[in-house]
Amino acid sequence: MENSDNTSACGEFHVQAQETAQLEEQLQGWGEVILAGDRVLRWEKPWFPGALMGATTVLFLLIYYLDPSVLTGLSCTVMLLCLADYLVPTLAPRVFGSNKWTTEQQQRFHEICGNLVKTQRRIVGWWKRLCALKEEKPKMYFASVISSLLAVAWIGQQVHNLFLTYLIVSFLLLLPGLNQHGVISKYASMAKREINKLLKQKEKKNE
Repeated sequence: MENSDNTSACGEFHVQAQETAQLEEQLQGWGEVILAGDRVLRWEKPWFPGALMGATTVLFLLIYYLDPSVLTGLSCTVMLLCLADYLVPTLAPRVFGSNKWTTEQQQRFHEICGNLVKTQRRIVGWWKRLCALKEEKPKMYFASVISSLLAVAWIGQQVHNLFLTYLIVSFLLLLPGLNQHGVISKYASMAKREINKLLKQKEKKNE
């Protein structure tokens, strides 16, 4: 049994390594841009969070001012993605200088691609578990999905959709830096301590 588990883990690791190598090859033209974005998202300089939030705020204010239709916004987004896909691999080496690619940068690029693969596999795993829940416990699946969607619909009704999107995007952009600087772990441990205190107080009252 233990040997089969080890074999399964080795196979899983091998597949993940292959997927990481494939992703590295696909994103090679974006390497310099990805590393620059990674430095900003991890707040390597003190002014990066302010610049990040400032750029995000300006972008959403521009969207609010122009107030494009859904079709126009979707078309412009896809057009910008197509332009970036065409121009970035061509211009990035000239702007950043591909000859300055170091072993440390290559290692960091490998780590980023590995993290992206892990995230993708985690999302697929969540989806598979949800499908398994639908097959095994359809009532629980139905109740969970409907209640979650109702909660999201209620939040969307209470908060302006553009402002809600701004809050979500801002949180996702700040999340890597918060995690890198230990802010999330700090407040998570504080919350855990408070919950433990409440549980202990409840146990004492019950005694």
